[in-house]
Amino acid sequence: MSRPVPPDHVIARRRRIGDQIRAARLERNLTQETVALRVGMERPNYVRIEQGQASPLLDTLLLIADAIGVPLAHLVRE
Repeated sequence: MSRPVPPDHVIARRRRIGDQIRAARLERNLTQETVALRVGMERPNYVRIEQGQASPLLDTLLLIADAIGVPLAHLVRE
């Protein structure tokens, strides 16, 4: 059984969050590989989060925020 496709507005918000994660990472001159290693995930999976193609768990978002050195709210603000 496949997962339902989220509505367009949810996909758009997920992409904005990915963009905010990428911007925070670049502001701190970190590579995707560095953040992925700090989080304990494979780089391709991390890239999918930045591209808005994946729906990370809250725990994963917390680990990403810690790895980049920003509050979680900085990554998910709207």
